[in-house]
Amino acid sequence: MSHLQIHQFIAGQDNYCVLLHDPDTGITVSIDAPDAATIRRELDAKGWKLTHLLITHHHGDHTAGNLDLKRAYGCEIVGPAAESHKIPGLDRSLREGDEVAIGRHTFSVLETPGHTLGHIAYVERDAKLAFVGDTLFTMGCGRVVEGDYPMMWKSLQKLAALPEDTMIYCGHNYTAASARFALGIEPDNQALQQRAKTAAGGEGLVPSRLGDELATNPFLRADNASIRHSLGLTGVPAWKVFGEIRDSKNRA
Repeated sequence: MSHLQIHQFIAGQDNYCVLLHDPDTGITVSIDAPDAATIRRELDAKGWKLTHLLITHHHGDHTAGNLDLKRAYGCEIVGPAAESHKIPGLDRSLREGDEVAIGRHTFSVLETPGHTLGHIAYVERDAKLAFVGDTLFTMGCGRVVEGDYPMMWKSLQKLAALPEDTMIYCGHNYTAASARFALGIEPDNQALQQRAKTAAGGEGLVPSRLGDELATNPFLRADNASIRHSLGLTGVPAWKVFGEIRDSKNRA
């Protein structure tokens, strides 16, 4: 089985968009569609034709290009069933455990609500890839816009249970700001200190290895004893610790 060719670029205001291309079949996928013109330009530069759009959630900065791209390429648009009425041009609705075949590669669907109520992630377990939209960022996580903190914590735990060598592709690159915030939560974390230096130097940290996120991302570490102690939340449920961290980031 050939390796998927992966091309990541900025589209829209600050979205990270990813094109996946299977050279055996010519199938080409865009993860979300922030901006049709930018995606078309990148496709033309690669000589690829878009066949599928895989949508993570309904927000406009992830779906604005749907209809223009569908008109241009006749691509199939798939996305979360729970948000099917909010996603322009949706052809196929997906739920937890559903699969999407991209050539010889199979993407399984994880429901990860919290940022939105129907948010999903796409995981290719053999290739160790996860496309997580706005649920998880490098050293950060998405705002809890439509769900609640127990829901978001459960979604993050679902992603955290993937193999540690899974590469995490997220929908935005807020890494430098996230690193500064994370240091305020856990200043003595040496792995975090090193990653923060890398981020401050302008080096790309998207995608990131899940194992690095587990070691440095405070939103995945709400059950860590030292973080609980520093926040004065020893003995409370992990989702409440997560909520306190998320509230603090919202105020930052």
